[in-house]
Amino acid sequence: MSLAVAVQMDPIHAINIDADSTFVLMLEAQRRGHGLWYYTPKTLSLHGGRVIAKAQRVTDIRRRKGDHVALGPAEALDLSMMDVVLLRQDPPFDMAYITTTHLLERIHPRTLVVNDPAHVRNAPEKLFVTHFQELMPPTLITVDKDEILAFRREHKDIVVKPLFGNGGSGVFHVKPDDENLGTILEVFTQMYREPIIAQRYIPEIRRGDKRIILVDGKAAGAVSRMPQEGEARANFHAGGAARKAELTPREKMICDAIGPALQERGLVFVGIDVIGDYLTEINVTSPTGIQEINRLSGTKIESDIWDAIETRRGRK
Repeated sequence: MSLAVAVQMDPIHAINIDADSTFVLMLEAQRRGHGLWYYTPKTLSLHGGRVIAKAQRVTDIRRRKGDHVALGPAEALDLSMMDVVLLRQDPPFDMAYITTTHLLERIHPRTLVVNDPAHVRNAPEKLFVTHFQELMPPTLITVDKDEILAFRREHKDIVVKPLFGNGGSGVFHVKPDDENLGTILEVFTQMYREPIIAQRYIPEIRRGDKRIILVDGKAAGAVSRMPQEGEARANFHAGGAARKAELTPREKMICDAIGPALQERGLVFVGIDVIGDYLTEINVTSPTGIQEINRLSGTKIESDIWDAIETRRGRK
């Protein structure tokens, strides 16, 4: 099966080919003989009812630092003529991102968009996870300062973070005797219009968290992310180190519990975050972690993802 595949992503020349998940997805697509086109979200347009991108044909993609991609000239590409579009630009999950999901929804499912744009829009990381309260730590989402103060009085040790943050940005560990909570909330109020999320602090984060990749609702691999000394965040963007990991029985149960909901929503490539026994986030916008898991565990998750995409495409 040879597919025409367009990849919506951040500027391709700036990616880290040793860590970027989209890079290995494109390598695997090329290996399978699929045709590849690349474009950035800023070149996406709706014109006369057609969704158009100013795209470039990927004539070659290779693991060669500083020379990892060869591109053809830019052309107006009607995305409805593609078999598959990979929605892979990184957050922030802002109105610009949301707008791309509305545009791509115009061509899906005739053109298979991965992940399903409507469900990407409806499943922001820190909100979609609240559908699985029984798997989460105690959590509060609010703009009400008094509610947050009461939440700390109840749980003592908490974490506060922006609702639509990413990569560990803006995450604060607030201890019971910390006098800075009021100031943090003031800064958040000035920076964000959205509610704030507060969660009971999970001390197991000092031993790292776990990124688990699910492919079409099934666990495909995991990696532990270890925080730097003196750091409460384990995200790779915050300097977390990758360690080989296996799934615990609790983590298998979490994957089994959420898997059907992911599969039903067309969320083919998902990364979840687990700290201790708790599910903390479900990442559907542009999950990462494939290369780290592959190196440590000998897997090839990008192959699993393309198997799932080809199966879904073959049903149409």
